[in-house]
Amino acid sequence: MKVAQNPQDHVCCGTPSGTVRKPARPRVVEAAEPSQEKVIVPLGCLMVSMNVSISPSLGRALDILLSCKRALFVFRCPFSSRNGKLAAVCVDTEPKVLRGAQDFVKKDKLHPSSVVEGKGGRGGNWAYGYHGGPGEGGRDLLERTMEALRQEAERRDYYGGTVLLHSLGGGTGSGLGSRLCEQIREEFPVGHILTVSVVPLQSGESPLQHYNTLLSLASLHRCADGILLFYNDHALSRAGLQQRSGPPGSLSAMNTHIASCLAGLLLPVQSLTTRSRWSLGTEPWELIRSMCPVPSAKLLYTAQASSGGRSRWDSLVSGTLQALPQLSPAGTPYSSRAVLAVARGDQDGSFITSNVLQRLRHGHRCVQWNPFPVDHWTDPLNELGVSAPSRLLTVSSNHSSVSGFLGRVAQRAGEMLRARAYLHWYQRYGAETEDLQQALNTVTDIIQEYDAQ
Repeated sequence: MKVAQNPQDHVCCGTPSGTVRKPARPRVVEAAEPSQEKVIVPLGCLMVSMNVSISPSLGRALDILLSCKRALFVFRCPFSSRNGKLAAVCVDTEPKVLRGAQDFVKKDKLHPSSVVEGKGGRGGNWAYGYHGGPGEGGRDLLERTMEALRQEAERRDYYGGTVLLHSLGGGTGSGLGSRLCEQIREEFPVGHILTVSVVPLQSGESPLQHYNTLLSLASLHRCADGILLFYNDHALSRAGLQQRSGPPGSLSAMNTHIASCLAGLLLPVQSLTTRSRWSLGTEPWELIRSMCPVPSAKLLYTAQASSGGRSRWDSLVSGTLQALPQLSPAGTPYSSRAVLAVARGDQDGSFITSNVLQRLRHGHRCVQWNPFPVDHWTDPLNELGVSAPSRLLTVSSNHSSVSGFLGRVAQRAGEMLRARAYLHWYQRYGAETEDLQQALNTVTDIIQEYDAQ
């Protein structure tokens, strides 16, 4: 999924070289219609226990963006620069993890300065990732990352925001990801920040994952405008169902599933293009506007369903609702304050004429206080489809079921904190008990916000 690669976004610029202007209406200056680009910063491990900035499957997704030939994107792919290079910065503390990114450099699809590597890992420790440690050599990893990000921003005609990819369970993704998000907010205060945050397996990938997740979520809640959560448990389940070849539930299949969801949400759609057929690249920021009307609730759930033929949109809606939690352990119905449906392959316009929006509203139990809880984007083409007549429906929801996940994290982290378990590992790198307690309070407030909706 190529999308995961560029977070700095939006480019307000003149007509790119090589484009053809429409002959009519000579007084209309097409350059006034901004073409926007995003800078995406893949950080730490995107999937499971892998510290992968660009996995092979994610790399293939990136290729989709770069190889997009449709007429709608003839002016510019919003996820790349005018010269075709990715507007991305790839960061990790282990050089071997960045081999995929180096392949993009060799293919001249990524600037060499946009690959930032450290000398060693972060020990699965949020504090080590956030504060760093001695003996790194050269400039601090955070400084080098921000310098690379500034360079990418300066290559844009206009910087609109950053999409940050990272994990919540490890040291690099959670700690350095949190610090980088805070630094981006300070450096670019008016830019949007959308994070793609991968939740570790519930069964446990690290004894510190609950602390790491707690601290990272609290930091992101302060700095990010929207947080797309992807659960490794759910990705593993979906990968097992969808994989037709290779070992079921493999890491590659999980990467492919998450990459496909991101592409479904963030690839340009016809609904957000201008009358002169410019793709503004505003999809991430329009997603934030639609899905996060209240700053205190910005955690988003994503589901996707596809068909190789002309299946009815109703059946795809049913597919996206299958895994959506409906009731809390106490039997209280979950609800959603906002839903976004992105339909690709809608060649006949049947998505709007069907009753799918009403079904989504009822299926997500949208709150009464939002008069327009369901937003939708459509596009006649589905670049991600294998067969020609294919349909893809990606649904994102600001759903209160996230309180269940947050409750488990807060409960487990609270138990560890009361037992003072592993605290010395965090104190060694500058984190104190008060930091964990403050993060616990922040997550508890988020739970209460969703429970009250």
